[in-house]
Amino acid sequence: MLSVRRFLNTIGPGTLWLVAFLVLPALVMLAYSFLTRVDLARVGPPWTLESWQRVAGYDALFQEWVGDNVRVLWRSVWVAGLSTLLCVLMGYPLAFYIARQDARRKNLLLLLLIIPFWTNFLIRVYAWILILRPFDLVPSLAATFLGMVYAFVPFFVLPVYSSVEKIDWRLLEAAEDLGASPVRAFLAGVFPQTLPGLVAGIILTFIPALGTFVVSDILGGAKTALVGNVIQNQFGQAGDWPYGSALSFLLMGVVLLGLWAYARTAGQKGLEELI
Repeated sequence: MLSVRRFLNTIGPGTLWLVAFLVLPALVMLAYSFLTRVDLARVGPPWTLESWQRVAGYDALFQEWVGDNVRVLWRSVWVAGLSTLLCVLMGYPLAFYIARQDARRKNLLLLLLIIPFWTNFLIRVYAWILILRPFDLVPSLAATFLGMVYAFVPFFVLPVYSSVEKIDWRLLEAAEDLGASPVRAFLAGVFPQTLPGLVAGIILTFIPALGTFVVSDILGGAKTALVGNVIQNQFGQAGDWPYGSALSFLLMGVVLLGLWAYARTAGQKGLEELI
């Protein structure tokens, strides 16, 4: 009885929150994916696998296999991957620069990094239209990458900055005393200590970039439609909720597969450091 009460007082509220706002909505969406579209934004029986066949690339109307979903998913993965890489190239040295400042300047730089979160994300993306319009870059793939980096680089910098703050710089000094070059000393003494923050930043950047639809829709146009745009269209203009639900689970499966691959590679210690 005591253990049950202790569970309800500690883990219980969090468990109820996850069940109510994560597990149950996911189960409802899973059920929708097996239903049939009756009318615009209306679903009902019979239960069918038609939506999942469309996700797999089978067009029941023409009775042939098409690769539209595969192309859109591949485009989404490489756009999200390249956006994440750009965030790494920009955010990794920025995290070091912030961490090496004095306390007053460090707090100011962190504030400037966080200030964009105080404004609605949609408004910030629309602001880039005004900035890029004189250069005739909207809509374009370049504008999409620029919007992605602007939107997600803070998600990368903050966890890396947290790791840099914990670095034991004596390891760098020891490597230099043993004759290592500055580059080798950094790779051997500093870089491994930033890996937890680096991996966390990559995950926090790649996952939202993979599922976003606002940036690509506003700055990229129809030519850079990603899987998030397709899902948003199914729940919006198309009104095909079963197909949109099936696509959502496909995207969720890709994300979970990536996290599973990281868990297998990093092992339990890597997961604990990431958390």
